[in-house]
Amino acid sequence: MTLVKNLDKKEITYKFPQNFWWGSASSATQMEGASNIDGKGKNIWDYWYEQEPYRFYDEVGPSDTSQFYYKYKEDIKLMKEIGHNTFRFSISWSRLIPNGVGEVNKKAVTFYNNVIDELLKCGIEPFINLYHFDMPFELQKIGGWENREVVEAYIKYAETCFTLFGDRVKKWFTHNEPIVPVEGGYLYNFHYPNLCDFQKAVQVAFHTILSSAKAIQKFRELGLEGKIGIILNLTPSYPRSNHPSDLKAAKIADLFFNRSFLDPSVKGEFPKELVELLKVEGYLPTYEQEDLQTIQSNTVDILGINYYQPRRVKAKENIPNPDAPFLPERYFDYYVMPGRKMNKYRGWEIYEKGIYDILLNIKKNYGNIECFISENGMGVENEERFRNQDGMIEDDYRIEFIKGHLKWLHKAIQEGANVKGYHLWTFMDNWSWTNAYKNRYGFVSVDLDNNAKRTVKKSGYWFKKVVEQNGF
Repeated sequence: MTLVKNLDKKEITYKFPQNFWWGSASSATQMEGASNIDGKGKNIWDYWYEQEPYRFYDEVGPSDTSQFYYKYKEDIKLMKEIGHNTFRFSISWSRLIPNGVGEVNKKAVTFYNNVIDELLKCGIEPFINLYHFDMPFELQKIGGWENREVVEAYIKYAETCFTLFGDRVKKWFTHNEPIVPVEGGYLYNFHYPNLCDFQKAVQVAFHTILSSAKAIQKFRELGLEGKIGIILNLTPSYPRSNHPSDLKAAKIADLFFNRSFLDPSVKGEFPKELVELLKVEGYLPTYEQEDLQTIQSNTVDILGINYYQPRRVKAKENIPNPDAPFLPERYFDYYVMPGRKMNKYRGWEIYEKGIYDILLNIKKNYGNIECFISENGMGVENEERFRNQDGMIEDDYRIEFIKGHLKWLHKAIQEGANVKGYHLWTFMDNWSWTNAYKNRYGFVSVDLDNNAKRTVKKSGYWFKKVVEQNGF
């Protein structure tokens, strides 16, 4: 069989360092299901789906996700079988503390303890992320991250997690892709609360960074073993040309979408150029002077890097409408590079070298901080057409996608980048916010019409061999 022949191939061109972190990533709202039982409180996704189900693909909501809540033992066994030595997931704030503040849900504590213990029993290290887009709805009622009170509620939530699980969990992350709730909720209307308000966006961003620093401070005050960091989706901003106007456009895009969170998280300070730009435009956040000291003093130990696609920009071609709501695109236009390679299902460019460029930038400009690729993946629509007679989805396109990125990741390691692992998005097909199950990303397929039955894809077996050889 061709598959076996390929998997048994012994030549290893790309060998990875010993103890490399091989695994995948997911999030509570996207995989757990059980969104309204066992004491779980409502989060913004539960509420938004109730209000506007038509905004979600095929009107599939968060209660219909992949049912990890019930099937975690089966899933963790499969993770082990396909080679995971690490797994990144998130805790649902509204499951653990239903109203966001107050009483802890004992059934949630039992669930997360069971998941952590099962992972460790299978030799898989748990990497826990505290916040993945899922604000408890009771806290969103008072403004969510717009409100300073929510920062304090988050610190209490983080402390609760550290205290309950910190004896076994040694890798913690404060936020996943914190720029996304800013963009989606406050600029471009693809996350709740669906606003277009740049001033609120800036305030949300500031409070998110402050919450991260305060959680790191609390972690260290508790004297816990392990490391704590943040997970950022770093999207390189490539200029159309070397013309000064295109270069400036790319620099400003990078300030808004990458350095706004990267610099304060790793360096403890916001980029001066970004602060000056916001000052000129009249959009500085409200803060207390001591907040800047808190951010400066509590930088991350480790950086998770999510990479999917590049950002290509050029100088503005038309004068912006001064009466339109302020958006970052006031300073640049997007650029479609001719001949680019595309994932046509997601509408994203595939540019494998981007992962290398990110890592070399981290090495050069951010102290070569310890990092890992915490998400990278390819979503494809209607994967059932690739299911063979034996019932396995032959996702060769995903294998080629991963290979292409791992080659550039390997090159970065050879050049001294301090990168310790690679996590695919995601372990099994899961619910992707408003896209629901339109695009599938997993090593494992999930049949929603058959009790969420799991079947390992060809990429899962390929990954198993890669981990066994520590390369390919």
